[in-house]
Amino acid sequence: MKYRVQKSVLSGDVFIPPSKSHTLRAILFSLMAKGKSVIRNYLVSGDTFAMIDAIEKFGAKVKIDPEYLEIEGVGGRLKRPNDVIQAGNSGQVLRFIAGIAALIDSYVVITGDESIRTRRPVKPILEAFNSQNVFAESLALNGHAPIIIKGPMKPGIIAIEGSDSQPVSALLIATAFLSEPSELYVMNPGEKPWINVTISWLSNLGVKVINHDYRHYKVFGKASYDGFDVTIPGDFSTACYPFAAAIISKKKVRVFGLFMDDPQPDKQFIEIIKKMGVAVTVCPDQEWIEVDGNCELQGIDVNINDCIDTLPILAVMACFANSVTYISGAKIARLKESDRIASIANELRKMGAHIEEKEDGLIIHPSQLKGSELSSYKDHRIALSLIIAAMGSQGESLIDGVECIGKTYPMFFYDFVSLGAKID
Repeated sequence: MKYRVQKSVLSGDVFIPPSKSHTLRAILFSLMAKGKSVIRNYLVSGDTFAMIDAIEKFGAKVKIDPEYLEIEGVGGRLKRPNDVIQAGNSGQVLRFIAGIAALIDSYVVITGDESIRTRRPVKPILEAFNSQNVFAESLALNGHAPIIIKGPMKPGIIAIEGSDSQPVSALLIATAFLSEPSELYVMNPGEKPWINVTISWLSNLGVKVINHDYRHYKVFGKASYDGFDVTIPGDFSTACYPFAAAIISKKKVRVFGLFMDDPQPDKQFIEIIKKMGVAVTVCPDQEWIEVDGNCELQGIDVNINDCIDTLPILAVMACFANSVTYISGAKIARLKESDRIASIANELRKMGAHIEEKEDGLIIHPSQLKGSELSSYKDHRIALSLIIAAMGSQGESLIDGVECIGKTYPMFFYDFVSLGAKID
C-alpha cells in the first residue's frame, strides 16, 4: 500500500495509541500469573496478537474484547507448546518468549517474518542460555531465527552482551522464575531505560531485582504473583510523530494519554526538542502535553542511545533546523526492523537532504526538502518519519509499504487527517 502526501499544516488535539512495549510485557506477565489478569486499553497490533498466540501455546486462556484482554495465567506451570511459535515482526516477542521457553523441559521452536529471520540477532541470548544448562541454537546456525530451545534453565552466574536491551530484559524475566537467585553480568550495556521498564514491571509484581549500573544484576527468583488489572498508557515513541508534525508546521498540537512518570525511554524526546528551541507544556494533572512549533528550530549534538527509536524522526526534524545536527550512539539502530541509519539517510537524500551517514549515527545539515518516491523498508518508524518529512516538503511524495504503520499506530491515517494532513 502507498500513501500520497502533500505539504500540510497540522494542528489540534490527538489521543496517542497505547504503548506497544507495555502491552507486550503485560501479556507476557499475565501468562505466569496465578488466576485472571485484565489488560485494558491494549494496543491492537500484529505484535500484540503474536504475543497472545505465544502465551496460549504455553497454556494461557485468553479472551479478546475490543476494550480489554482477559487472561487466565498458568501460575508458573507452563504447558509444552504443540506447534512452532510465530513471533511475526516482533523482536520483543522473539526474545521474551525465548526466555519463557528456557524454563521448561521441552523443545520449543520460535520463528518469525523475514525481518526476524534475517535482521534481528539472537546469538547473545542463545549463548547465555547455553551457559545455564539450556540447549539453544539457531536452526540455520547464523545467529537468527528460527531458534530451538530446550530447558530447564538453571540459576547461577550468567554473562551476556547487552548493546540490545531485549535479550537482557528476557534474561531478567526468565531468571525471575527460577528456584534460586541468579546474577547477570552485562557487557556493553545499551538502551538502559528499556531495562528500567522491565525492572519496573518486575518490581510492581513483587519480584526483587538489584541493578548495579546496568552491568550487574542480582535476581532473587521464586517469582509468584496473583493476576492483575492494568490500563496501558499511551506510547511516547508514537507521540514523537504528532510532536514533530507540530514543529514542522510551526503550529500547536496537544496530545492526550501520556504520563510523564511512566518509565518509557522515548519521553526523552521531549527534552531533546526543548533543547532545539521548542516550547512544551505539560498539563499539571498530566492530562495532556502541548507542543508549540512556532519557533526557530536549532540543530543539536545528541547521543540517543537511551531513546534509540527516535533516530528517524529526529533526522527528519533536523532537516528543518537552522544549524547542523549531530546524532550519535545509535549503532544498534542498524539492527532494528531495517538498518534505520541507512534507511532514513537514503530516503531523505532522495528528498534533497544534505545528510552524512556515520557508523553510529548521522550528521544532518539544514535542507530544503522536495517531494519524491520513497520506501518504508517495511519499517513502521521509517514510514511514519517519511510521512512527516513529506508534509514539510515542496511538492508531492509517494511512500510505499505504509501498511507496516499498523505495528504501533493503527489509527494514524484518521488521526493525522483530522489534524490537517493532506494524505491519501
